[in-house]
Amino acid sequence: MSTHVKKPGWFTVNVFNRTVAWLTRRGLSVWGSRVLAVRGRKSGQWRTTPVNLLTVDGRHYLVAPRGHVQWTHNMRAAGGGELHLGKNVDVFTATEVSDDDKVPLLRAYLKRWKAEVGVFFNGVGPDSPDTDLRRIAPDHPVFQVTIKS
Repeated sequence: MSTHVKKPGWFTVNVFNRTVAWLTRRGLSVWGSRVLAVRGRKSGQWRTTPVNLLTVDGRHYLVAPRGHVQWTHNMRAAGGGELHLGKNVDVFTATEVSDDDKVPLLRAYLKRWKAEVGVFFNGVGPDSPDTDLRRIAPDHPVFQVTIKS
């Protein structure tokens, strides 16, 4: 498994993520944003971070543009979590997508959010060949989200 991680800088942690999370917690989605809550794999405490919820063919996905970060490790351990948008909370289970199945999902993600996250994909964009998307697939975990009714 890849150990690729792009740690966020000060501005992202202290300004951008906090602003997006603040707006999302108040019910204003910024380009599909949600606040992901997942239990920590060691502490059992809820951990939160803003994420972009991708929808492709009626299915929902979470993509980790920064790689194998803490929320991805926690998601693997917990198998699901919660997505918050204002007062709405969707409880979900998550299944990790195999590298071979990520190409169309990474393409769709980059098509929608390249301006925001493109820098984390090492020059690969929505118009790149499948071979390039397949090459970077191990560096970017993707989880299919199934919202419980």
